[in-house]
Amino acid sequence: MNDGNEYSLIPPYLMDTNGAQTESEQNQRTYGVLSFNKRRKCWTVKGDPTVTELCKRLFPGTDTNRRGEARFTAHRRIVGDLNWLMLRYPLIVKKQDISRWEAALAEAREYVVKRELAFRMPERVAPNPTTFMGKLTSFQEEGLGFLLRTERCLLADEMGLGKTVQALAMLSETGEYPAIIIAPPHLMRNWENEIDRFVKKPNGEPLAVHVIRGLTPYQLPAADIYLMHYLLLRGWKEALPEMGIPTVIFDEIQELRRSGTEKYSAASLLAEGAQRVVGLSGTPIYNKGAEIWNVINILDFHLLGDYDSFTREWCYGYGNQIVAKPDLLGERLRSEGIMLRRTKNEVLKDLPPKRRLVMTIDSDDAVYKRLMQPVAETIFQLRHMTDDVNGSQRALWEMEIERSERQASGIAKAPYVAQFVRALLDAEEKVLLFAHHHQVMDIFKKELHSFSPAFITGRETPAMKERSVERFMTGRTNICCISLRAAAGLNLQRASCVVFGELDWSPAVHSQAEDRAHRMGQTDSILCYYLVSKGGSDQDVQDALGLKVSQFVGLMGDEPQTQTDALIGAQAAKQYVERLVNRLVSEAV
Repeated sequence: MNDGNEYSLIPPYLMDTNGAQTESEQNQRTYGVLSFNKRRKCWTVKGDPTVTELCKRLFPGTDTNRRGEARFTAHRRIVGDLNWLMLRYPLIVKKQDISRWEAALAEAREYVVKRELAFRMPERVAPNPTTFMGKLTSFQEEGLGFLLRTERCLLADEMGLGKTVQALAMLSETGEYPAIIIAPPHLMRNWENEIDRFVKKPNGEPLAVHVIRGLTPYQLPAADIYLMHYLLLRGWKEALPEMGIPTVIFDEIQELRRSGTEKYSAASLLAEGAQRVVGLSGTPIYNKGAEIWNVINILDFHLLGDYDSFTREWCYGYGNQIVAKPDLLGERLRSEGIMLRRTKNEVLKDLPPKRRLVMTIDSDDAVYKRLMQPVAETIFQLRHMTDDVNGSQRALWEMEIERSERQASGIAKAPYVAQFVRALLDAEEKVLLFAHHHQVMDIFKKELHSFSPAFITGRETPAMKERSVERFMTGRTNICCISLRAAAGLNLQRASCVVFGELDWSPAVHSQAEDRAHRMGQTDSILCYYLVSKGGSDQDVQDALGLKVSQFVGLMGDEPQTQTDALIGAQAAKQYVERLVNRLVSEAV
């Protein structure tokens, strides 16, 4: 901060002042004593009721229920508030805390200067290629700069702009391990895959990742990153804060938008003890005051005041849920440097016409095994067949096994696909959901009933199909479920996301499905999610398509399907069937 121009960015309330005096500098009236409480990590004011009562009225969280005492959290923003208070009511700084106060004030000034400079010219940071294996776009590099600059913040980029990869780039830069990532259950596997793909240790070794399981705490093994889903937080409420984890990432932090639960209380305690706390959400809900207040309070305690004061001043009265001026609140969060949000329209120039992401989700192994049980008899017959005698019968049975296995795979993961799509719909995305089997579509109909989905599955009459298209295109529903082989000729360019709940052997089939949304003249960037599970047929289909986690290493067939494409798909399916049958036969022995 030696640059004179930077010094000019320091606001008056952070300027040098005679307000804070040592015990030997009592050249003007003082109103109390300022000291640091090491155990509580806070600054304590003890003095005249004039000052302590004012503190408790102006600064939420300072009330200690003790007469003549107020406490200020040792936070850069709050240190600035305390310095402002001392401009009017000078305090004596205890001798042993003078150097600590001067350092805290210098840090607060530096933070404000960096924040102001970032507003004028956002800082872009390219991650270290030794520890980060990916490449960021320019707006993602700005996001990384924001995350590195602000230890407690909300990255609220619109869905599909890479919040996960920006957070992992931050971890690769800070090296502040161990870190803990709290995520919804259906995103746990994806975090495992993304960590393995993007982040390494400086020596090139993979990070040690441990997935925390169960509600009962146990001795955790040493790890660089711990993964846990929100439903387990309540069981680990007391155990996690004791670990002293320096970095906490709350993915889809809107999961904490309701206070008063054990989950919320556990998250609050975990965040309180961490040095760096990052929330990720594409749906920052700040038109409902209670919800955004709860989220921000996890990240930065009482940044928006206490709840009653917040609803009184920002909403339509005490306890009211609705924010009167959402845009003003959003500006407040951005000006405080706690929130960064970019929409797809703002960064469209940095996005390709299609963005394809392969996301790993869970599947129900018990359901898969139950559905595959009837195949056991066919496998028994195959074990006693010879190709030269029963070739045609064997081929028919192999096809039936393959059909049963793909259907079992789709049904086993369908509820998790629905969870993923529900998050997109909550974010007001317009979704085309593709699948193959009718039983899978029936699960989608049940799981997504509240969103009133439209269906084009091959079971509808032409009039019903036309009505489904009309409902989606006119906005009466934001989701249309379509059979992979029934997509030809449809014009559904209102869609912002395409989701594949099941996969086909042919790349061109997927490309044709994508093009239901990405039509001629489309200026938007369409986000295409390929949802795969580790069980069942997905891994083999994935390999045949050339799909890798979060990227495509080959072309996806962006041209209409040719006869050669169909033959390649058929060959891939045949090879898969041979491997599948051999595996199932060997397991049955």
